[in-house]
Amino acid sequence: MFSSILIANRGEIAIRVIRCCKEMGIKSIAVYSELDRDALHVQAADEAYLLGPGPAAESYLNVEKLLEVIKESGAEAVHPGYGFLAENGPFAERLAAEGIVFIGPPASAIESMGSKTSARELMQAAGVPIVPGTTEAVADVEAARKIIDDGLGYPVAIKASGGGGGKGFRVALTADELEEAFEGASREGEKFFSDGRVYLERYLPSPRHIEVQILADTQGNTIHLGERDCSIQRRHQKLIEEAPAADWVVDEALRERIGKIGVDAAKAVGYVGAGTVEGMLQDGDYYFLEMNTRVQVEHCVTEMVTGVDIVREGIRAAAGEPLSVTQDQVQMRGHAIECRINAENAAKNFTPAPGKIGRYVEPAGPGVRVDSGVGENGEVTPMYDPMIAKLVVWDVDREHATARMLRALGEYEIEGLTTLIPFHSALLATEQWAKAEICRDLTEDKKWLKSTAPEKPVERIDADGSELLEQQYTVEVSGRRFDVNVIGPPPSGGAPAPGAAAAKPKRGERKSSAGGGADILEAPLQGNMWKVVVKAGDKVEEGQLLCIIEAMKMENEITAHKAGTIAELPITEGAPIGAGDTIAKIVSEAPAQ
Repeated sequence: MFSSILIANRGEIAIRVIRCCKEMGIKSIAVYSELDRDALHVQAADEAYLLGPGPAAESYLNVEKLLEVIKESGAEAVHPGYGFLAENGPFAERLAAEGIVFIGPPASAIESMGSKTSARELMQAAGVPIVPGTTEAVADVEAARKIIDDGLGYPVAIKASGGGGGKGFRVALTADELEEAFEGASREGEKFFSDGRVYLERYLPSPRHIEVQILADTQGNTIHLGERDCSIQRRHQKLIEEAPAADWVVDEALRERIGKIGVDAAKAVGYVGAGTVEGMLQDGDYYFLEMNTRVQVEHCVTEMVTGVDIVREGIRAAAGEPLSVTQDQVQMRGHAIECRINAENAAKNFTPAPGKIGRYVEPAGPGVRVDSGVGENGEVTPMYDPMIAKLVVWDVDREHATARMLRALGEYEIEGLTTLIPFHSALLATEQWAKAEICRDLTEDKKWLKSTAPEKPVERIDADGSELLEQQYTVEVSGRRFDVNVIGPPPSGGAPAPGAAAAKPKRGERKSSAGGGADILEAPLQGNMWKVVVKAGDKVEEGQLLCIIEAMKMENEITAHKAGTIAELPITEGAPIGAGDTIAKIVSEAPAQ
């Protein structure tokens, strides 16, 4: 077994691996960017090394700097977690050349599954069912049009060959939409994966996203740990995961078939370690979608129902040890649900909402697990993923697990940030969730999403412009004491009442960027101006798309907050933009006399 492991990641997954190392008696070595100097994973590790500035390209993705730190620290192995370099074949090859073990599959398996077109071709040859479409990249729009007209048909999905996580994915419902969808998928593939090649698939209108957890060792043992249902998504990115799928969604026969497909797919590429085969279930037909050659974000729900430590098994496999469990020994017990607690505003189309955290209290109690990467007074920076934590619960069945999750969500306190907690609480209370529907009508319904918005902060400015004070009192009701805050004008004479608090906004409160009838539309977040679709002088309607800001690995559509004419448009494609910066000045037309 290794004596030391360097974790080439940050946040909750870095802490997850560090905890496993401590339990196995392995020295844990963390790395961090300048933005993460005070991060929890830095404090939790036995050793920690600075990589460089905040941008991932200059720190967590800086392979040469990582290799320097690996040599300096004496690490025997590297665990990549997920994201960053987790599915980077050349990085795995560099480590092997330096005599360092990559805790993951061989570089050949990463390369085979990293390209969606080669993965589809491999799976088809191995007898694994794939969604009808192409197994090679399509040269251009005209070539795509011919393939579609020759039998594939509409609607069609256009996907980047190196894509994933919803990036490089477009849908053309009709021939008129093909060119824009093709170019958009290619452009995103080049931007996020340095690969502009795309392929075609028949578009499945409302599939379930069902995946299977795989474990494999160097002795030729490959097993699966059952399925996860990850159908609750927005923009093709997961929000809620559960294991197993509801009984009326996946029965024992289908579970066995899905598990075999996963094992066959892993064996086809000589897989080693922990990985996930993702698929789509539509009208009883199950199709291979892709293989994630790493530990998944949602591995926790499988751990909760099987009792198998997936991170530990991955480390054991990389060290050449056999899996500690056989297929016959795998048993799924009870039901687990995971909610991704992201710093996002669901009411505003899941816009990232980075910022500093004030008070922070995690839920606890029977069957509750929180994998987090932040704490009180921490910060969710716009430089990285908006995930704060993963809230996971277990109980005897799906109904009880749902009740436990709702209880845990109600206990979670995160002051200063807008999070997905209200969204999760609202969705899990719906009849659609109870019936195990995919809930796409909810996650794409802007009106329903707005109903999940947190309560607006209390106005602390009086009508005459004077500042209001927050006065604190303790009251007793039926033998129980409660702290009560009352906001109002100061007592006569202007002196604060005893115990009165300064009337300052709570941490994280901001003025609305689109409130009232103001002419100025401000950026709701920091990022880069990815696309501008209007120009000064254009007339726009309320809700019309103006631009797209890329932030925290997501594209955020910014729409007009009112109807009118764009008088000023001080934004440029490709330029950085800060939260609160002016996007546009929209002037309403004067009413007719």
